[in-house]
Amino acid sequence: MTVEPSRMLRADAEHNRARILEVARETFAELGLDVSMAEIARRAGVGTATLYRRFPTKEALVTDVFADRISACVATIDDAVADPDPWRGFRGFLEKLCALQASDKGFTEAFVATFPDAVNLDNKRERVERKFGELTERAKAAGKLRADFAFGDLAMLLMANCGIIAANPEHAEATSRRFVAYMIQSFRAENAEPLPPATPFELPNFLS
Repeated sequence: MTVEPSRMLRADAEHNRARILEVARETFAELGLDVSMAEIARRAGVGTATLYRRFPTKEALVTDVFADRISACVATIDDAVADPDPWRGFRGFLEKLCALQASDKGFTEAFVATFPDAVNLDNKRERVERKFGELTERAKAAGKLRADFAFGDLAMLLMANCGIIAANPEHAEATSRRFVAYMIQSFRAENAEPLPPATPFELPNFLS
């Protein structure tokens, strides 16, 4: 039976798309989001024109690559908020988020970046931020989380964890777990000593 040319073209296009996503996911995990579209096309074995036909912007590619990870992050904060123990939920969310960061360099960059053309992704990030704010207030009200914890402290935690991972890639996950455990202990309300005042500290935009 002869396969119609149009069907063959669709199959080739779908194969190219799947190949690009697979290679992009691996490359972002290894190198982060700074890697060029041309390098992704080279690694995927396709022309840059083919890459841009499938994904007109880097934001579009990143959105598709990390859609499942972002959804997993949303599910993680939903579980944390649903936990009747707000401190346990707070602690578990930080542990899981930093573990994702340690296993995939590109993920956190995608999570903290702003994508003007990716409405669904940006909405999910805003949902995570809003729910994390709710969780921190509950943990403070329960007397478990130090009262001066600020949202910027999450940004600092992620950036510091990123630096630790980059400095020790061979033992990234183990080193990250130990660092995060130290930080979580410092976030506890008991025996908390005064800190310098918090300053505006936004999650960085890695795609600017």
